[in-house]
Amino acid sequence: MRFLRRHWGKFLSALVGVAVALPIALSFWAAGEIASPPRRTLQDYHNEYLAAPEDHGMAILSATAPDGTPYLTCLPGPFGRLGKRGNRIRDELSALGYKLPPTGTTHGTLVLCHGRKGRKEDYFSIAERFCAIGFRCVIPDFPAHGDHPGKIATYGVREGAIPAMVLRASAQANRFSPEPAGLMGMSMGGSIAMHATAEPHAPWQALVVVSSFDEFRSALDAETTAHAGVFFGSFCADATERIYQQRSGVSFDDIRPVSHAANLRIPALIIHGDNDGSVPTAAGRRLFDAIPPTTPKKWLSVPGANHQNVLVTDFPVYAEIAGWMLRHVTAP
Repeated sequence: MRFLRRHWGKFLSALVGVAVALPIALSFWAAGEIASPPRRTLQDYHNEYLAAPEDHGMAILSATAPDGTPYLTCLPGPFGRLGKRGNRIRDELSALGYKLPPTGTTHGTLVLCHGRKGRKEDYFSIAERFCAIGFRCVIPDFPAHGDHPGKIATYGVREGAIPAMVLRASAQANRFSPEPAGLMGMSMGGSIAMHATAEPHAPWQALVVVSSFDEFRSALDAETTAHAGVFFGSFCADATERIYQQRSGVSFDDIRPVSHAANLRIPALIIHGDNDGSVPTAAGRRLFDAIPPTTPKKWLSVPGANHQNVLVTDFPVYAEIAGWMLRHVTAP
């Protein structure tokens, strides 16, 4: 006790120092994770697709756009066979009454936007399903992800032009019309997709956004408050934003898909898991509600799904997405 009384001041100062230093250290880490998350390397299942795309009913072409963006073009294969995902989606859609084109034919293009910490190859299994129902798929890497040379992610503020740019590049390289075209993005990719709809002369006929947010700051506030409480959560969010802005030149207030949602004029399907602990369901709902009531739109809540498994539950989410694209991405 005498020792504690004698050194109480030093002990208290040390505690205060730790209490201040820890949130600052966490903020530097968080800003780095937001701006430049660790890049995923190719996984075994990626290599499986790349080694034998015909087993999945696709042809896969790799290319680089004029600005240095790497992208893949997945084409319905002329092989007369499909993989298990392709067969399943065709069965599901046929049961719902959709008239599907013959396998191996193409009637439109979808651009797929990956999420944070993702890469273009992550969407092979999604492209397999879309190719099976007659869509070619163009899938870019975004800055700070995959093989993209860019080092900073801005969640659509600077990436909004990439989806249309890679669509045009693939169309020119592979000699197809860039229209009709649809757009799909998940999480960060959903924010990029929403920003992409606001680009001049955007070619999109339909949009699907999965597990995304209305504005970046509100999503960050919800997550930091949940993990650190109101006081420390708010402090960490403010510090993280200042550090991120110094690195990127972009403020969190600039990352507001909801501002583009208010001007959306193409059919939009907004999907969210009802157990999402990373991006609150309310954030996705606010994005949906901001879309004008005169714009065809649909809200789809996936029961029991969190941020990571929203596309891999037993809920027929792919049938919903594929049906949406089939109805709205049509030749002029």
